[in-house]
Amino acid sequence: MPSRPRLGLGLATLVASVATAGSLYFSLGLGLVPCELCWYQRILMYPLVVVLGVAAIEDRAAVARTVLPLSLLGTAIAAYHVVLQVRPSVGGTCSVDGGCSSILYPMLDGLLTIPRLSLVAFVLVTALAALAWLAREPADGW
Repeated sequence: MPSRPRLGLGLATLVASVATAGSLYFSLGLGLVPCELCWYQRILMYPLVVVLGVAAIEDRAAVARTVLPLSLLGTAIAAYHVVLQVRPSVGGTCSVDGGCSSILYPMLDGLLTIPRLSLVAFVLVTALAALAWLAREPADGW
């Protein structure tokens, strides 16, 4: 049976992998052009697949030192992106093909948008990495 930290890291790897595959599907499969904020979110999510995957294999919960700065920054950018979509009056623009308030691919009657999916993914990765770190053996260090 896998250790608790390894399980959490494995689940975080799965979330990051699905988010990465989803973003590639939206751009390569559906031909949607990512806005600038989407690119920043991708830059922060893509390396998490490898970092978390290796940490899960090696059962290294201390990877939180690497994961949390990336996932927390990604959470902040995704949250800002969601705010721009919910309140276009904020007036932020950032993209190649229009403002970041554009909703290119609404799902579930507009409840889910690409930035909201990104926000959920970053929050899940952050929570799972933090829980893995908290469940580690005291001898594992920071």
